[in-house]
Amino acid sequence: MIITRTPFRISFVGGGTDYPAWYRVHGGSVVATTIDKYCYISCRYLPPFFEHKFRIVYSKAENCKTLDEIAHPAVRELLRYLKIERGVEIHHDADLPARSGLGSSSAFTVGLLNALYGLTGRIASKHQLAMEGIYIEQELLKEAVGSQDQALAAYGGLNHISFLPSGEITVRPVTLTHQRTQELNDHLVLLYTGIKRTARDIAQSYVEDLESKEGQMRLLGQLVNEAISILTGERDICEFGKLLHEGWQAKRSLSPRVSNSYVEDLYGQALAAGAIGGKLIGAGGGGFMLLFVKPEDRPRVLEKLSSLIHVPFKFEYSGSQTIFFEPEEDYSAAERARANQPVRAFEELAEIEAREEK
Repeated sequence: MIITRTPFRISFVGGGTDYPAWYRVHGGSVVATTIDKYCYISCRYLPPFFEHKFRIVYSKAENCKTLDEIAHPAVRELLRYLKIERGVEIHHDADLPARSGLGSSSAFTVGLLNALYGLTGRIASKHQLAMEGIYIEQELLKEAVGSQDQALAAYGGLNHISFLPSGEITVRPVTLTHQRTQELNDHLVLLYTGIKRTARDIAQSYVEDLESKEGQMRLLGQLVNEAISILTGERDICEFGKLLHEGWQAKRSLSPRVSNSYVEDLYGQALAAGAIGGKLIGAGGGGFMLLFVKPEDRPRVLEKLSSLIHVPFKFEYSGSQTIFFEPEEDYSAAERARANQPVRAFEELAEIEAREEK
């Protein structure tokens, strides 16, 4: 049995420039962080006593005899990618709901990749987890996703991530004092709008024609250096909140599907109650809203938006980790052969018992 824990993420600025359709031509960068909310993946080789070869438990439960029968696309393609021939059982649990903008699908992919490597006795580096996670989602699954989520899930921490036209990615920690980190964390409020959406559907509405939105995309990229300057310098931290607002205005102009009237009403109420800035996390459309609020104004903002679920959080710095490992039971080849015929074994036992009774 092996269990991995992989963090969810919050993207501050630069989101959108991490789509290969953009950065493979222009380059891109983001400032983002992982938080202490996680995706947990447990997996083990199945003992050879079951009729099914694969058991996958997430919001559904699948018992499958062949790889092709597996409905969950990421699980199916990861098992195929790693050429795992033995039967496995996989369970998924999470601290926060899926389809909410916090990079849950990539956390799942990276966490499962990490777990399956460990199960097969291999150790993957954080860079390997990030790059293979990107390859699996973008190339094998053909998802309209960016490349920041996989890197953040693998590495963890508050980072400046650069995406090069060559396809390479560099991850540089944004190093802040403990006091500055706490100051930033104290100004952030995370709220769940209750709207579930699929990121790829929202992203698809603008990612195929990013060149026609060059002005907004370049602005999103320029905000990254400004964000780093604010965080690492001695400027008022509230300027970071204004930067989030500016970035949100640029992001919402990419497509009508990035925002909606309900979200706009919530954001307007937050600003009226004292929030300095904010944004929807991820591709947009719903999910989680991040607000930048002075600590003294937080109670008023939370009261105004009391219909939403407030999720306190802290930054985390570990990335995807194996938090439990226990070696499997050692079945000999003969035991496995016998165990693969459970029905016959029970029939023989019944015959023996019947003879003894006579």
